This record gives sequence, C-alpha cells and structure tokens, in this order.
Amino acid sequence: MSGVRVLTFGCRLNTFESETMRTAAETAGLNNAILVNTCAVTADAVRQAGQSIRRARRENPDARIVVSGCAAQTEPETFAAMAEVDAVIGNDDKGRVSTYRKLPDFGVAESEKIRVNDIMSVRETAPQMIEAVSGHARAFVQVQNGCDHRCTFCVIPFGRGNSRSVPMGAVVEQIAKLVDNGYDEAVITGVDATSYGADLPGQPKLGTLAATILRQVPELKRLRLSSIDSIEVDDTLMDLIASEPRFMPHLHLSLQHGDDMILKRMKRRHGRDDAIKFCRTVRDLRPGFAFGADLIAGFPTETEEMFARSLDIIDECGIAFLHVFPYSPREGTPAARMPQLDRGLIKQRAARLRAHGDKAYDAHLADMAGKGGTHSVLVEFSGTARTENFTPVVASNAPRGQMAVIRVTGRDGDHLTGELVGTAADDGTPLPTRATG
Repeated sequence: MSGVRVLTFGCRLNTFESETMRTAAETAGLNNAILVNTCAVTADAVRQAGQSIRRARRENPDARIVVSGCAAQTEPETFAAMAEVDAVIGNDDKGRVSTYRKLPDFGVAESEKIRVNDIMSVRETAPQMIEAVSGHARAFVQVQNGCDHRCTFCVIPFGRGNSRSVPMGAVVEQIAKLVDNGYDEAVITGVDATSYGADLPGQPKLGTLAATILRQVPELKRLRLSSIDSIEVDDTLMDLIASEPRFMPHLHLSLQHGDDMILKRMKRRHGRDDAIKFCRTVRDLRPGFAFGADLIAGFPTETEEMFARSLDIIDECGIAFLHVFPYSPREGTPAARMPQLDRGLIKQRAARLRAHGDKAYDAHLADMAGKGGTHSVLVEFSGTARTENFTPVVASNAPRGQMAVIRVTGRDGDHLTGELVGTAADDGTPLPTRATG
C-alpha cells in the first residue's frame, strides 16, 4: 500500500480525531502506514482492535502500523507486546505532526515502541483544524475532551484525562471552514459535551456555544449534538431545542440504566425520573423529536427486577435508537471490584435489551411511515439519507453528499422509503450544486 490509512474504533469523537491523525501523519511525510485509533469502552472493543491489527499486518506486511486512541493510552503495553505493532502513541500526541516525525524505527524493543504521556497532566485541548471528514457527508467537530466525572464502570477518564474545552472562537472558525468546503451539517462532539466551557473564561455553557455557532455561521444548514448527559442541559440549549429549526430534533442520551439503585452504584448524576421528565419536556416543546440512548446490561448487583426497569425506560423515554453495552469489567474501575454477574446472564440480558430496542425502533419507523409527509434530509454517500430526527430513508436518485427534500412513501425493513421531491435547503431555497467525490 501507499499513503496513510486509518482504522477507527468507537465514538464520533474518534471519527473526528482520525482525520487529525491522518492530516498530521501526511504532513509529517509518513507513507505506507496504517494508523489504528482504538476504543477502550469495553474489553471487546480492545479485542476487536487487536484482531484488526493482526489482519492489517497479514494484508500489508511492509506497512508501518501505529496504534493510538483510548485503549493505547490505558494499556500501551498490550499493543507494544504485539509483533505487528511498530509504535504506540498517546491520545494527547496523536494529532501532532511532530509525533509522526519522531516515530521509532521498525523492529525496536517493546519499551521503545511506547510514546504515551500522563494524560492527567494535560490541561488544554488545542483546536484541531481539518479540511474534511473522509467518507462522511456530515462534519464532526471536537469541542471538548476528557471527563471530570468518575462513573464506576468507566475507564475513559484514564484514556482522555480531565475535561478540557476548545475556545468558542476556534470552534466557530473550524465550522465556518468546513461549511466553506461544502458541508451542510456539523455534529458537535466531545467525551462529556455538556460539561463544555467550565474551564474557559466566563464558563460558557454548551447551549451558548451552539447558539453562537448558528448565529455566526448562518450558512450552516444543520447542527447536531453527539452523546449528552441530559441532567446538564442548560436553558439556552433548551431554547434552541424548542425554537431553532437548524438545530436538529435528535439527541443521543448517556442513559446507562433505568434503575435508581444501579444508577447510584454507577455514580451517575441523574435518576430514572430525571431522564423520563427530560424526554417528555423536550417532546412537549418539539413534537417529533427522536432520542437515542446507551444502556448497559448486566452491571454488577443487577437483579431481574432492576433489569426490568431498563426495559421499561426504553418505552417511558420513547427511545428510538438504542445502543446496548454488555457490562465488561475494566481494570482499575470501582465496578470491577463489585460482585459480578455470570457472563452468560449478561449476554442474555443484553440480547433482551436489544430485542426490546428493535421493537421500539420498529414502532418509530411505523409511526413515521404512517405520517408520511416531506422531510429535509442529508444524503450520505451510501445513498441512505437522514431525516431531521436522524431516521434513515432511502430514495432513488437522491443526490449523494447533499441535502434534498424527500416525501416519505413507506418503509422497507430497517429504513423508510421515499421519493425525491427536490434539492432544497431547510428554508426552501435551492441549494447550489457541489461536487460530492
């Protein structure tokens, strides 16, 4: 192979950071290289990264393989011990040009492969300017990194460090640049996005950032948020949810469980009723709003009754897009020292959660198909479009990589079907044609 290839695991923030890694490596002159951006959320995520590294080496015996990301930060020795790996670099350094200019030579000892610093000593998150997000019709923009909370199951603070925010001016500049390069939609990403601004002068909230983006980049057609903690949503953000048409009616909630005792043992900051009230309030403000959520199955001490409350909360919150994590003990976390459930039981409960989530998603599709109507959509390069509330719809002849107006005609399996009405902006004005590549 030639050039730089990136294998990305995990969250939307990693998707953004993979572009900064690629840009930095190419600027440094790296060639014939595979960069692996890992995830540490579960043991399975770490295992999948290892499998992909071994496969990449088999398929590219002469390439240099460089591993970074959260799993590389939390357990660098695991990857340094792999014969397939040439270097392991820390999360704070993976977007720097200088990092790739200082990579060790092939075949060095395990200890010399590792270039990982103390992530807890990092106090700032420098803005990362990118031209595009390869393979994506929407742009992901990092506004925050790290986390000050210590949920008992989570290893991510040890991979990302403490919470740091990107100054508002730098975020606005990044989004304006991406819009100039043809992106109609931007997604704000962060490890704990709703903690945005606590470390900045004046302590601006996430809602202030979102409102500033929409005001100062009027050409941006759509703005989304990635995963958030609903308990930290500020008044300005609620105002945007209620009244700003360019703020898309979809949020992914870091819910984690439906039982109050388990939430306390997880050291979460919200209770069951908090989550239900938030979802109902948002839907009252903006009908048609859709929610996604993360839920963990099989957390230590979880009884059948406690688990049933996670099943119930899918319906009570009206979750349409469910992401299920079978609990996985992560070394060094308090939950790993709690009484563990049988792995078979954990897998069984995860399957039951997914099945319940599938029913909820099916009901969501049926409701939207029954209502029909027209929707402003962003068409991905795969041909699947996303409505305002992130529901997938397929319409023939829709312009890939662009916004369009689609009339929903029904559903087919896991997506809506539609017909192209026209290429237009959210406000009904024609969109300029641009190359989609």
